[in-house]
Amino acid sequence: MCNNRKVILQKNILISDLLYNSDIFNILNKSLNNEHLGLEDCRELIKSDDIYSLGLVGNTLRNRLFGNTVTFVNNIILNYTNVCITYCKFCAFYRPPKHKESYTLSLNEIINRISVSIENFNTTQILFQGGHNPNLGLEYFEEVFTTIKKKFPHVSIHGLSASEIDMISKVERSSTKEVLSRLKDAGLDSLPGAGAEILDDQVKSIISPLKISSSTWLRIMEEAHNCGLKSSATMMYGTVETDEQIAQHIIKILKLQEKTNGFMAFIPWGFEPNNTQLYSDGIIRYPSGGFNLLKMISISRIMLFGLIDHIQSSWLTNGIGMAQLAIYHGADDFGGTLIGEEVVSATGARSTELTSNKIIDSIKQIDFSAAERDNYYKIIKTY
Repeated sequence: MCNNRKVILQKNILISDLLYNSDIFNILNKSLNNEHLGLEDCRELIKSDDIYSLGLVGNTLRNRLFGNTVTFVNNIILNYTNVCITYCKFCAFYRPPKHKESYTLSLNEIINRISVSIENFNTTQILFQGGHNPNLGLEYFEEVFTTIKKKFPHVSIHGLSASEIDMISKVERSSTKEVLSRLKDAGLDSLPGAGAEILDDQVKSIISPLKISSSTWLRIMEEAHNCGLKSSATMMYGTVETDEQIAQHIIKILKLQEKTNGFMAFIPWGFEPNNTQLYSDGIIRYPSGGFNLLKMISISRIMLFGLIDHIQSSWLTNGIGMAQLAIYHGADDFGGTLIGEEVVSATGARSTELTSNKIIDSIKQIDFSAAERDNYYKIIKTY
């Protein structure tokens, strides 16, 4: 590098020259030079509407890590129960106990769904999530996980959010550490990042007042990492949060990753208001839209570069077209096929499952190479 404007050469064009007039040039330049970014940098990135520069750097950093390869996982979502007593205002899926539309899957129903999914879709990961059901003790999950591993040893269980772990610990009157340890012994492989929303208790007091606090989510994730369970981290934006609260959320994830190195992926996704209480109460009327998706993808890549390698494209809440654009803004992973998804589909927003062939076609349409990965982001097949 000859000077601080000459950062990286791509197709004979100096990226820093393209960015020179950006209001966030100095921050982006630091990112391209692998310099540490902090809270004030994150604030400035969020304040900026220079989506072109953000996307250019996000894409450059993604390319450094993964070249032309975009991954996905063949998975099924098992929403094992919709019974929930946290009544989150952003959720259209849950039903109170004893509601006529409430359900809890039996062990046989779970095994049958997995068997059909493996037979038809070559499933390698089960995303196991549901409501906060006070009638389900630890033994229910231990029996399910032990049976899954016995019958389908090649399948990974990516299951139970931090808030579900907290619910189980309350039912058992046990510690979350003990619950995590026993679930790991039963076959749990990793935790999804659900339940984070925005890691700010002011936001949570409005959208999910009965759910676990921000500090509890972070504590349970740290406990999981310390006992050998990797996880994802998420950020649901587009409700009542401020730019400052988004910045603080990203920094909290960053700080925990520096401590534990337990997050495999970061997944920013936009809130879908249809059929939710936030919509009916008139608090949120519209989704946050594609511009904000691309901005959040780019900022996530820039802020977490060197700490969390994988950023998911969030096709589930934003659709295939936006997910393709997200790749050019820093995402490297399409996520899963999500066969059987029920939570987002309850909003009626769009189709919420894809076959692997559709994902592969979508990746190839934008001139990237598609690769199937496993639960831990190891590539198992290329296309």
